[in-house]
Amino acid sequence: MYLPKTYIHEQTGIEYTLAGDVYLPFYSEDTESEEIHIGLWGKRHLDYLKEYKPTVYHELLFSGKLTAYLADIDKQAEEMYHLLTRQMAQAEQITEQLKAEDQMAWVGAMNNIAARVRETIYSEVIYQ
Repeated sequence: MYLPKTYIHEQTGIEYTLAGDVYLPFYSEDTESEEIHIGLWGKRHLDYLKEYKPTVYHELLFSGKLTAYLADIDKQAEEMYHLLTRQMAQAEQITEQLKAEDQMAWVGAMNNIAARVRETIYSEVIYQ
C-alpha cells in the first residue's frame, strides 16, 4: 500500500505539506527571521485583508512579506495619528492652558479630535 509523504521539498525550493489528498505550500511564522511588532492599526488592516481582500492576504502570507507589510501600515497609521491630532488641536486652539483651566472641556475636545482622526485613518490607510 502506498502512503504519500506528509512533507516534501522540491528542487524549486518550495516546501509542501500534505493536507488531505493535496499538497499545499508550507508556511511557518518561523520563516520570517526578525521579530517585527504589529500594533493596533496593523492588526485591523490584517482583519480587513482577510475579510475583503483574501487574494492579497494569501499572496503576502505565502511570499513571507505579510509581517513587514503590516508593520509598515501600522507605522504609517501611527505617524498619521500623531500628526493629525497635533495639527487639529493647534487649529482648534486646544492648548495646555485650556487643560489647566477646564480639564473636562479639554478632554472632550481631544476625544472629539481623536475620533475624527481615527475615522480619517480608517478611510485612508486601513480600508484601502
